[in-house]
Amino acid sequence: MTARPDQPQASDLPPDLPPDLPEALSGRIVISVDAMGGDNGPKAVVAGIAASARKNPEIGFILHGPRARLEKLLAKRQELAGLVVIRDANDVVRMEDKPSLVMRNGKGTSMWSALDSVRNGEATCAVSCGNTGALMALSMIRLRKLPGVNRPAIAILFPSRSKQGFNVMLDAGADLRADAGDLLQFALMGVSYARNGLDLPHPRVGLLNVGTEEHKGRPELREAHGMIGDFAARAEFDYVGFVEGSDIPGDMADVIVTDGFTGNVAIKTGEGTASLIGDLLREAFKYSTLSRLASVLALTSLGRLRKRIDPRRVNGGVFLGLNGTVVKSHGSADATGVSAAVKLAFQLAQSGFTEKLAARVASTAELTQDASNGPEAGSGKPLEEDKT
Repeated sequence: MTARPDQPQASDLPPDLPPDLPEALSGRIVISVDAMGGDNGPKAVVAGIAASARKNPEIGFILHGPRARLEKLLAKRQELAGLVVIRDANDVVRMEDKPSLVMRNGKGTSMWSALDSVRNGEATCAVSCGNTGALMALSMIRLRKLPGVNRPAIAILFPSRSKQGFNVMLDAGADLRADAGDLLQFALMGVSYARNGLDLPHPRVGLLNVGTEEHKGRPELREAHGMIGDFAARAEFDYVGFVEGSDIPGDMADVIVTDGFTGNVAIKTGEGTASLIGDLLREAFKYSTLSRLASVLALTSLGRLRKRIDPRRVNGGVFLGLNGTVVKSHGSADATGVSAAVKLAFQLAQSGFTEKLAARVASTAELTQDASNGPEAGSGKPLEEDKT
């Protein structure tokens, strides 16, 4: 995909472009939020950023959407006074819009405007509940891929038995295909995300397959298996080899690498299973008077379980491989879901994730070149871009 000739490239922008933001946002971490496009509309988005503001005193927002409508919603939220700048954008990317159409005609939309605030240096991260395909397409146009990235990936947090409570899985649907080189790059980007998003200095990486035996799987999986293993020591992560679907919520690996088709099916299956468990528990506790009494006695434990499997509380897929951080919230996100997505964007901004990921991706070419020079070529000094 290429930008139109009248659109400035990232290299054309002045390096010290001054953000046009009020004094109240000075020194804050500013998140650019697309207020439109989600199933629950801007009311849920404003409620979500209000919840985030109450929990994170260092945060500020640029909110994109119809000014008159947003001003009415913000007037009811005193906790957001002085913390939100509105960027007027009257057009909306709908869930049914084709990405190709949005790329050609989406300049006046709130989604386009939200990405431009990151591109122009006004905000550190962008958050949107909108159309996933359109958001990825516009992100690639407005922010561009990092040098050396063939396919960006969507990384999500999957509830797990691991000590951190979540595993990173990518790709969750940015692109249906992935060759061996893409899977290696996903592994390196996933490691950077695990370090900076989950505070894991030495993550364990697994490659999703139909079995753990080395002879199983498609040719590109077997090739990627060798490549990831070769780079593990120098990139300072542990490669545990092939993992299976049952390991996604397990404690075998902290980062699960797969192609977008498989990853998207896995996450949707997980969300559906979590919803089913909740429904079955409610049904079981309504079965008799005794079971209803048991539910009252177990109320605290049930509340913990509900939070543990609630997909709203781990809402937010991160687009990796771009010149800027973009968090994709569920289209059906309510205020709790929006707040969770904003919290994730805030944490990544605090860690300097965009810069560290860029350094990690830049190292891939060097690692690949080392590998092509011989078996001892990968014995150089470890990478040091994201030791935080």
